[in-house]
This record gives sequence, structure tokens and C-alpha cells, in this order.
Amino acid sequence: MWAAIQFPNLSPEAFAFDLFGLHFAIRWYALGYIVGIGIGWWIIRMAISRPPLWRDENPAMTRAQLEELVTWMVAGIILGGRLGFVLFYQPGYYLQNPLDIFKIWQGGMAFHGGFLGVVVGVILFSRKHGLVTASVADLLAIATPPALALVRIANFVNGELWGRPTDAPWGVVFPGPAAQACATAGEVCARHPSQLYEALLEGVILGTVLLYLAFKRGWLKRPAMLAGLFFLGYGLARFIVEFFRQADAQFITLDNPMGYVIGSPSFGITMGQLLSTPMILVGIATLIWAARRSRT
Repeated sequence: MWAAIQFPNLSPEAFAFDLFGLHFAIRWYALGYIVGIGIGWWIIRMAISRPPLWRDENPAMTRAQLEELVTWMVAGIILGGRLGFVLFYQPGYYLQNPLDIFKIWQGGMAFHGGFLGVVVGVILFSRKHGLVTASVADLLAIATPPALALVRIANFVNGELWGRPTDAPWGVVFPGPAAQACATAGEVCARHPSQLYEALLEGVILGTVLLYLAFKRGWLKRPAMLAGLFFLGYGLARFIVEFFRQADAQFITLDNPMGYVIGSPSFGITMGQLLSTPMILVGIATLIWAARRSRT
């Protein structure tokens, strides 16, 4: 057996307590969203508090508007993320069990759906307050990566969304029969910690680049440039990680063990890659549009 890392014995609950016979718990996944949104709020607040970062020293919004924006974004993330999971991943099940759509405490959120929910929220919020939608999108672009990183780390703590089997020395032996389905007699199955790959690419690296360009290179003066780079960067990061991430169980069959949704059993693309491709194209198109617009 090659060297592998045993999955640490971590509880999916950050903290919990019992009250009046009921069990209350805050899970790492929810905490990742909460802390991530808080960090994002702080980043946006720092940006709008520095007029020299903006064209004509005119920030995209006021602090009062920022407080309302958080409410719009939380609603967009929850509604879009849940509906995205329902439509993209298990439409058949939820068509037969429509009431289960509302059971978000059972899990089931899709980033691409949450992304679309946020897009709709940004457009509606900007129109309501007469703001420049592109500049509001730029602020959300620099604020989102911390939440992405924290949620992916929470996925790792929960022992979910693990990667494909690997013999790399950093492969992790995740618990559970599903994670160990690839094990042979007398051995264990080590898998790519693809959650941490995503946290690094989508959160740390992409976030660092966006913050540098926003606070040090003046990109907030060029509306939609940061948003376009975020779309492109996230799409590429997710597309790359999908080569190491285990496909969703509903797409895996005996004839299609890799879980491809387009292609042959030996070569194709996963649902994650399929949903990331439009983001890559939108990112490229947005960057081109924003670059031309900033020169006028």
C-alpha cells in the first residue's frame, strides 16, 4: 500500500448544544458561508471607504446601501443555490418529491445556481438604487473568494465531495463505504482532496489576484474588469479541479464509471465542467467588453 493520509476525525458540527430536549448545531458548512459573507462585507467596506480607488473618486455605493446588498446576496445565494441543485443535479427526484425542495437543512446547494441567484440580485439591487451594475459586480468579485475557500474547507471537514482515487502521497483516506468503494481486499482507497484544491485555486489564488488588482492596480476604475476576471478564473479553476474530483453519484453508472455527461465512457466532460464552460466564455467576453469600454 502506498503512503496516504488518514482522514482526521473531525465533526461536521462546529459547535452544538441541547435546549429543551432539542439539539441545535452550527455546522462548518453554514459557518463557512457566515464567516465568508462577513469577510466579503469587510472587503467591500474597505473598498468603498477609499475614494481614490474609483474613477472620479466616486465609490460604487454607500455604506448604507452595502448593508442592504448583503440581504440581497444572502437571498440570491440560498434561493439560487438550492434551485440550481434541484434543476441541475436531481430534477427527477424533486419532481416526484416537490416538498423536499424546501428541506435545505438536508443539504444540496449548487454554486452555479447560487452564482445565477447573485447575478439576478445584483441587477435588481443596482436598478433599485440607480447604481452602475458593473461596478457593483466588481465589488462582489473581490468579496466572494474568501467564502469559496471557507466553504470548500468545510466540504473537506465534512468528508464530502472528495476526489478520484489516487496513489499520490497526499491522497486522503476518506471514511465511509462510498469513499472506500474503490478499495481492494486488504487495502484502503486514497482519494484526491479535491475540496482543498478548489479552496486553493478558487479562494486563495484567485482572491489574492483580484485584491491586488483592485487595491494596487486601479482596476476598480475600470468597471466589469474584476467581474470578468472572476468569471474566467472561477470557471477555469472549477474546470481543472473536475479532472481530480469524483463525479456526482447520479451520473455514475457501470457503463459510465467516470460520470461524464457528454462524451464516451473513456473521455468526456463532467456536469461541473459543463456548467463551468459558460462562465469561462462569459468571463472572456466581459473582459473584452470592459477593456474596450475603459478606453473610451
